[in-house]
Amino acid sequence: MSDASNSALKRRDLLLAGAGLGVIPLTGALPARAQAQQANPNRNADARTVRTERRRLGSLEVSALGLGCMEMTGTYYGPVSGPGDMVKLIRNAADHGVTFFDTAEGYGPFLDEEMVGEALAPVRNNVAIATKFGFARDAGARQGLTLNSRPEHIRQVVEAMLKRLRTDRIDLLYQHRVDPQVPIEDVAGTVKDLITEGRVLHFGLSEPGPQTIRRAHAIQPLAAIQNEYSLLWRGPEAQILPICEELGIGCVCWSPLGMGFLAGTISASSRFPTTDYRSGCPRFSPEALKTNVALVDFVRQWARRKEATPAQISLAWLLARKPWIVPIPGTTKLPHLEENIGTVSVVFTPDELREFDTALASIRIVGERGPAPVLALSGVEAAPKRD
Repeated sequence: MSDASNSALKRRDLLLAGAGLGVIPLTGALPARAQAQQANPNRNADARTVRTERRRLGSLEVSALGLGCMEMTGTYYGPVSGPGDMVKLIRNAADHGVTFFDTAEGYGPFLDEEMVGEALAPVRNNVAIATKFGFARDAGARQGLTLNSRPEHIRQVVEAMLKRLRTDRIDLLYQHRVDPQVPIEDVAGTVKDLITEGRVLHFGLSEPGPQTIRRAHAIQPLAAIQNEYSLLWRGPEAQILPICEELGIGCVCWSPLGMGFLAGTISASSRFPTTDYRSGCPRFSPEALKTNVALVDFVRQWARRKEATPAQISLAWLLARKPWIVPIPGTTKLPHLEENIGTVSVVFTPDELREFDTALASIRIVGERGPAPVLALSGVEAAPKRD
């Protein structure tokens, strides 16, 4: 059996061992969770003693963990069991207390929004749906990086989104990637009008340049910035997180488990088919993995220490960073969903967090986080506004 298979089995065994406790709900505020662990800080808080935790992205209140739905189309990491099963999984997440669901018109394209809309229609008033515009898409183009954030296009896209999502409003509308040809003032102004009309409730940006954040926020206050952020990629700490804190903007972390790497199921010998997005990511190349698995070994050590899984440790670290950080781990399997939700019963004491961060700083990560054409769309500044 391969190292990856062994790791996967260990992850499942840990999860199944706790199945008798039932589903672990989203927990109470940080002080309540800390209090629940005073008797033994190395054990997870009893699921029955914790309250539902909510966090704020600007003025939008959501569950501490959201659900990223991107991989449910089977486009990025391999085939999935089918739309019907994904609809059931999304509904299951809502039943477990998840109130924040992330999709985009580009996922599929369009299929992901349709599944999210079908799944959440019965509980629409109890959840927040986030989706994204910014690419020129058609149903026959499964991939493509053509940007389009012209105001008239945004309006057309939003009308189509509302139909696919079976709703009359979008709780959080992101620009998926900054369009360098369109002033962000025009984009933010269009979204501001949509908010006035009630079609959109909150505005966000994904992977923007820092000055674009400030310019957009001046026109229409931003609720959230969505960036890749995890133990494997800490780039937002340099500029994006400080700006978010300064301006009162939330941070939504996509790929908080490092595209599965931090779940502990990938080893130095892991290889990915060409249909898997990770095959084009330099940090997952055979040479890079030889170095990068040191991070997984480190997370496994803490998982044993905290009686948790590597995935839970990785997500709990993000939750401990700031109260306005909301990870949105994606999955296509119910056991992984339940495992991720169980993260909120894992707490780092201040001393543990300092110890963790000190050791983490010595671990070297090699390889870019994505293919060059994808990275070229991150950190982009919008065109200047001309009078």
